[in-house]
Amino acid sequence: MFGKVGRFTSEVRTELAKASWPWDPAEKGFKRYKELWDSTVVVLIAMLIVGGYIAFFDVILINIVNFLTRS
Repeated sequence: MFGKVGRFTSEVRTELAKASWPWDPAEKGFKRYKELWDSTVVVLIAMLIVGGYIAFFDVILINIVNFLTRS
């Protein structure tokens, strides 16, 4: 069993070495993660815009349904 775990770990390390990471290993400090940070900001802004769009139409549809179903 431990042989399988060791082989698995070795294969994972080999595959991770082939991976393309979203930062430049030559950079130091915060600049190293600039692309990762920029991508995170874009995703957060997109989430806020889509969330606002959905919330806006949700409020409108709730008011329309309430208006139509009043007794």
